[in-house]
Amino acid sequence: MKVGQRLKSAVCTTNVVVVRAAEVTLSCGGAAMVEKLEGEPSGEVAAGLDGGTALGKRYLHTESGLEVMCVAAGTGSLAVDGVVLELKAAKSLPASD
Repeated sequence: MKVGQRLKSAVCTTNVVVVRAAEVTLSCGGAAMVEKLEGEPSGEVAAGLDGGTALGKRYLHTESGLEVMCVAAGTGSLAVDGVVLELKAAKSLPASD
């Protein structure tokens, strides 16, 4: 994977952009994500990997350092080696007085 690379889910409408690259295989809904998808997504989202993705949110795989940003939401969950990626918490801004 490369920073800036766009990936699409083969089973739902999830699309992501790679923010921090790592040498792992990213999946969504139990199917590997692809760069180009012919036609519409098809297939079933795997049970347990159906938590969905949220538009504009960043997802992190702490072991590898992979970070992706969701640019199109979907019903599948992002995962690496069956481990669901965690939602990255927003940084709090300093208070202005």
